[in-house]
Amino acid sequence: MTYELTRDRVEHYFDRTATKVWERLTSDAPVSRIRETVRKGRDQMRETLLSALPADLTGVRVLDAGCGAGQMTHELAMRGADVTAVDISPSLVKIARDRLPETLHARVRFKSGDMLSPDLGAFDHVIAMDSLIYYTEADIRKALANLGERTSGSVAFTVAPRTPLLMGMWYAGKVFPKSDRSPTMIPHGPQRLAKTVSDIGQLSELGRITSGFYISQALEFRP
Repeated sequence: MTYELTRDRVEHYFDRTATKVWERLTSDAPVSRIRETVRKGRDQMRETLLSALPADLTGVRVLDAGCGAGQMTHELAMRGADVTAVDISPSLVKIARDRLPETLHARVRFKSGDMLSPDLGAFDHVIAMDSLIYYTEADIRKALANLGERTSGSVAFTVAPRTPLLMGMWYAGKVFPKSDRSPTMIPHGPQRLAKTVSDIGQLSELGRITSGFYISQALEFRP
């Protein structure tokens, strides 16, 4: 499946199928015990990615690539960053915009569309939390090359690691496909990804978060 086809599938899922679920998951509303572990894991991963950036981001241009409901956008703006928050789902972008405190609106530019669009401009840093987890190794390389050309600092992002649990879920998904299921995460090994992108930049590990059904590996790419 090409980058464009996967992107369109992600848009359909988050903009038409899972908007309400995602809105609730990223709020303070009560959720199931399983989703509570996912919420906790996402909170921990957000802090992990933010720790790779300076505490004071005043005047720093940051792309929140795949901003979702805007939790990362909020944190970046609170640190003083000039944020471009983009997501393929217009519905999630609206939620993010509505949730952002009025006092931070001047620091954030919201866009709906492809996070790799060159029209978004150039940046000092990029954060892509759980935005590349559905893509192939070749597509991740393409994305990092694209973003790296327009980023003076780092690109912090996440992938689904190649754990026994995630690999089992991935193979089960291939054997038992469902037309209405969510996009399938593609597990990756950090060392292999590092070799894949070694000619365009350096990849390092920032840490792995495991919280119930949420398992994610944070990586940093420097062109």
